[in-house]
Amino acid sequence: MSGFGHQLLTLGPVWVYCLVGLLVFAEDAIFVGFVIPGETAAVLGGVAASLGHVDLLAVVAIVVTAAIVGDSVGYEVGRKLGPRVLQVRPLRRHQARLNQAQDLLARRGGPAVFLGRFVAFFRAVMPALAGVSRMHYPTFLTFNAIGGLVWGTAFVLLGDLAGTSYPVVERAVGRTAAVVVLVVLAVALLVWRHRRERS
Repeated sequence: MSGFGHQLLTLGPVWVYCLVGLLVFAEDAIFVGFVIPGETAAVLGGVAASLGHVDLLAVVAIVVTAAIVGDSVGYEVGRKLGPRVLQVRPLRRHQARLNQAQDLLARRGGPAVFLGRFVAFFRAVMPALAGVSRMHYPTFLTFNAIGGLVWGTAFVLLGDLAGTSYPVVERAVGRTAAVVVLVVLAVALLVWRHRRERS
């Protein structure tokens, strides 16, 4: 992951915008979150903004939009394919967690869509599950939009805050090492958060 982060932070602005938006979108639309969580891309987009490579507000707007649109696509996939979508190979290895997500959706409805945005596995599957269950789309979209706005803004700002330490680190150890330190810090924050969620 640190190699991916280093490459992202050395790309031009247009490529950073495109890759961050694509990864956030694909996480919910086609389950790419099992490989690279969208929150990692959001945090690294914030780091890139703190380094002056991209505009912070533009990254926030792209991440929030990609999150909302990606969820909507995931919802349509679930609605069109029905229960068959739950048989894809990445999901078959996580049946217990999938059952938890289905139970949460059945008990909470719309709020489950919002809450699922903040848990990596649920974020990847909740839109499709909402589509499979035929949740009323305006209800889904409302909670999806609120969750995307809060989640996207929070994680981009997290990356931006992590990146504010860059000038100090750069003076001490050099540019390349500073980029590596920032990527490691961002990933460490995500790992810590993931472990806290599991506990």
